Amino acid sequence: MDEIQVVGNTFMLPDCKPWIWFEELSKQYKAELITIWIGRNPTIWINDAWAASDLFEKRAGVYSSRPRMLVFAELGAGQDNLLNMYTETPEKRERWRAHRKLIHHAVGVQSVRKYRQFQNNESRLVAHDLLRAPDDYVKHFERYATSVVSIIGFGRRVESWDDPIITEVIAMMHLAADLNVPGKKFPMLMETFPFLARFPNEIAPWKYGLGKKRAFHFFYALADEAAQKEGHEDSFVNHLFSEREKYNLREAEIASLTGNLFGAGSDTSSSTLITFILACCAFPEALVPAWEELDRVVGPHRSPSWEDEDNMPYVKAFVKEVLRWRSVAIIGGQPHAPTQDDYYKGWLIPKNAWIQGNVWAIHHNDREFPDPDRFNPNRYLPGHPDSRPFPNERGYMTFGWGRRVCSGQALAEQGTWITVARVLWGFDIKKKTRPDGSTVEVDIFNYTNGLNMRPQPFECSITPRSDEIRQTIEREGKQALQELEQYRGETKYRMSTFYSRNDLAMDTYGNEKK
Repeated sequence: MDEIQVVGNTFMLPDCKPWIWFEELSKQYKAELITIWIGRNPTIWINDAWAASDLFEKRAGVYSSRPRMLVFAELGAGQDNLLNMYTETPEKRERWRAHRKLIHHAVGVQSVRKYRQFQNNESRLVAHDLLRAPDDYVKHFERYATSVVSIIGFGRRVESWDDPIITEVIAMMHLAADLNVPGKKFPMLMETFPFLARFPNEIAPWKYGLGKKRAFHFFYALADEAAQKEGHEDSFVNHLFSEREKYNLREAEIASLTGNLFGAGSDTSSSTLITFILACCAFPEALVPAWEELDRVVGPHRSPSWEDEDNMPYVKAFVKEVLRWRSVAIIGGQPHAPTQDDYYKGWLIPKNAWIQGNVWAIHHNDREFPDPDRFNPNRYLPGHPDSRPFPNERGYMTFGWGRRVCSGQALAEQGTWITVARVLWGFDIKKKTRPDGSTVEVDIFNYTNGLNMRPQPFECSITPRSDEIRQTIEREGKQALQELEQYRGETKYRMSTFYSRNDLAMDTYGNEKK
């Protein structure tokens, strides 16, 4: 009993995919909310869409703050990062609003439409790359997603999948996502016993990868470098430097806002597109209505455009189902924290408690989504027998809630639609056939264990649907390369530069010990 009082349920949590365990507990106890104790800290898990809407949306003023987070915040991304900022005092709310306003300037609903031309061209190159090297679809999606946010952020595109900004930044994001999985014993113990953070790195393996200052130096170096180059004055980093005096922005804040831009649109968007390919392989029947609609509305001599969206309700529903079926941010991002004691259906939710939405459970509730593991775009067709009521108009909660909804939601939805529509239009996507004629099966449950989950590597077949379409893809790909030439550029900085204490980086942008 004494051990339970000290460490709570920490050692009860499964190491792998704890969100499924939370879902099972919710069903077992017929409870929308369940409480798990991490040490003496309660973590409340919402496993119901309507409860999540009631608390995070309708009571957003109460639930827009963050709890103290030692691993991800104080030792990782920083408590003064937009993702982790407290909002329980007027001063902290004002700082959070300033950061939110700055990031909205880059990727808010009103901003992302101006990116459609280069986003469309980068999407055209995805189709062109799939034509050339279909087995490398993961690399193509990662290059595409990272290039879009790099153009927005720095005014330069990412031309190759092996550009270090892809390989290093995505690796860092995977590490951060892995560290923050509930059930990871060392991170959870550090949250319970903060004094463990004082141990030197040499004897503290649980602190591996938490060098937040080095990440700050890296992203600030990228921002400073881009701002000093001529051209692309409308880039996000140029906007940050132009607003620096107005908002009294520190270097660490410029770095975190720049890093957040990558978090809002690189790993998450590419993971969504990989899930799209998996769904096509596992549920080929879902592709047939999409092809019929695309052939009728678009035809073979051009690829889809955003102007086609309202004329293709099934493709629109298909994209929504991709976002619902296997959401990337499976527990809705960082935990919320109420700024005061609150009650929900008689249950006390204490001030500063960790409270999280279990997106897996919400998106796999039979009430809203019958047969939830089946990929079924008909759920999103108005009036269809498979459609069910949901507390928001979108029909999914993939990007979080309320005032803490993902900043990059509009950009991600815009890019996901055009790329999914284009790849559906252009390719027959199916399970791979071995030389002996047997089929390589896919596993729809074989996903990574990080907070941003993606399918484990799988083989598939991606081939052009017709010779006419192949010719269109080639023509549009060449045109896209020409139009994207204005964004050609490179950086001399690497994240590994800062982790290895390279003289250029550390002399210019500081030292970890400062």
